[in-house]
Amino acid sequence: MLVDLLITACSRAWDDDGEVLASGIGVVQRLGASLAMHKNPDLMMTDSEAYMVSEPVPIGPRDGYEPQRETWMGFSRIFDNVWSGKRHALVGPTQIDRFGQANISAIGDYDRPKIQMLGVRGFPGNSISHANSFFVPNHSKRVFVDGEVDMVASVGYNPDRVAEGWKLDDIDIRIIVTNLCVMDFRGPDHQARLVSLHPGIEVDQVVENTGFELCIPPDVAETPQPTSDELKLIAQYDPHELRASAVK
Repeated sequence: MLVDLLITACSRAWDDDGEVLASGIGVVQRLGASLAMHKNPDLMMTDSEAYMVSEPVPIGPRDGYEPQRETWMGFSRIFDNVWSGKRHALVGPTQIDRFGQANISAIGDYDRPKIQMLGVRGFPGNSISHANSFFVPNHSKRVFVDGEVDMVASVGYNPDRVAEGWKLDDIDIRIIVTNLCVMDFRGPDHQARLVSLHPGIEVDQVVENTGFELCIPPDVAETPQPTSDELKLIAQYDPHELRASAVK
């Protein structure tokens, strides 16, 4: 399934991390974090409630499974962890622009939005405090917009919006995984760059569905397929196959 390839691609967001809190917000993101924790036991995860766990907790009904809790990780400790930079979150923005600025707040004019969404939630503090990656299940110009996002909920590599005392290199956006490809912001001057194409996807499909110019290397890799061991782990962490409806 495509979703299994996306989960394994998401898991690689944490490949270079040590002892940080891996937070996957969403089904695919959570399973990616779970797979990453299996590969990198230094990673930390919570049970999505109030405890740190020693192994990833399967998603959905637990059917008698008891999380292997290690210590309390309530909201106050989460904030301590965030502000210290010891976290890497994989989130799902509604809009992303060429600077990596993301929006989960509102679509349209801010004073009279067409659609009101979540509000900025934790995006401002997260984006200036620790590493972040993005997951987009439907790669299109509605997500990867021309110009700026309608509401800047998380900061990116926009020199006109850098806070006093900050530098662009202080921002840490690792990767973007979509249903078409994997990208990052390691092109010239933090330009969005195409890293790999999923099997069967052409460069033109990505370009046509992106509202801003991409840095396209001469030889773009193919996103690796999940291994048999990774597929077994994904099934273990998603026993109710909730991932099947996560990507249309």
